[in-house]
Amino acid sequence: MTIGEGQTILQQSDPVGKYVGMDAGQLYLQYEGLNPSGSFKDNGMTAASTHARMVGAKIAACASTGNTSASLAIYASTTGLFRVVVFVGSGKIAFGKLSQALDYGATTIQIRGDFDDALRQVRAVCAEGGIYLCNSVNPFRLEGQKTIMYRVLEGLGWEVPDWIVVPGGNLGNSSAFGKAFIELKELGLIDRIPRLAVINAAGANTLHELYEHKGLRWNDGRPDQTLIDAFYTDMDEKNRRANTLASAIEINRPVNLKKCLRALDACDGVVREVSDAEILDAKANVGAGGFGCEPASGASVAGARLLRKQGVIAPGDRVVCILTGHQLKDPDVTVGYHAAESDDRLAEKLASGGVMERPFSNGPIVVDNDFDRIMEVIRQIG
Repeated sequence: MTIGEGQTILQQSDPVGKYVGMDAGQLYLQYEGLNPSGSFKDNGMTAASTHARMVGAKIAACASTGNTSASLAIYASTTGLFRVVVFVGSGKIAFGKLSQALDYGATTIQIRGDFDDALRQVRAVCAEGGIYLCNSVNPFRLEGQKTIMYRVLEGLGWEVPDWIVVPGGNLGNSSAFGKAFIELKELGLIDRIPRLAVINAAGANTLHELYEHKGLRWNDGRPDQTLIDAFYTDMDEKNRRANTLASAIEINRPVNLKKCLRALDACDGVVREVSDAEILDAKANVGAGGFGCEPASGASVAGARLLRKQGVIAPGDRVVCILTGHQLKDPDVTVGYHAAESDDRLAEKLASGGVMERPFSNGPIVVDNDFDRIMEVIRQIG
């Protein structure tokens, strides 16, 4: 089952590279927003949908912060082969993404809770009702997402980059990327494996806390489950909920945590966290460089910038930042960043995420309906 996924591009970007602190010609953006539903999810959903068809599924379901539901819904509506139910958290989905699921005909169930609650419920419902589950716990999803790295390598003439930098939410991409490189190396198609950087939002930083602060590692396939359980127990007791404007990675309990640890081990990886302010500043620079992206995508660029400042990434390294979704996935945040003073609701949303200064904002210039006044503004621009 295919609807044209995978026709994306790897674009060298010196404007974004300058912002990150890279030498000219060394930073690349892999723009997954060109997929049919506008996000990287289509790479995995084509494989999951194909398998669902193979096993005769009549209903497929997922929990989603937005992109997964949009992707699953578009495959179902285009092919007409099965019905779709999507579970979303209350107030935890960008309208640009929710509109896709609604428009493509999916049945949407909104849980009074967050993504972690929705995922727990959809897994139970699928197990009880014999419904095909399409979240990234589905192994076919991750097999499809490996192809993002194949296209990166194609774009570089099969020269392996030094770094792959990716936002970290449910950790499906990072897990799939690590698996792709392990297999390519074993097959002799590449001579080395790039380093992997997984970037959490500070408001949803489970991986960063466990990996960088608690010392959790792959440990030859035996990660410390006691450490993970203790972290989640403490999180529940303190009622810590994921909270970031980057809604696509607003996840506290990543289902692919252990698989990501394997990827980090194979790729000599690092994990970092960045604030919402850093994410949206980076997103604005991506946009100014010609590629609009969803807020979560800004985490990869913000993370690369942080790693460059820390000296972990060298200015001459070849770095690929993954842009996971299209700019129009969450236009409210984009407009709010650039013109928050014109909308109290958006200003409040940004302030709640700690985004106050907006140094790269490009808001509209308000001018009287008068030709001479307008020309004054035009002359100032020129």
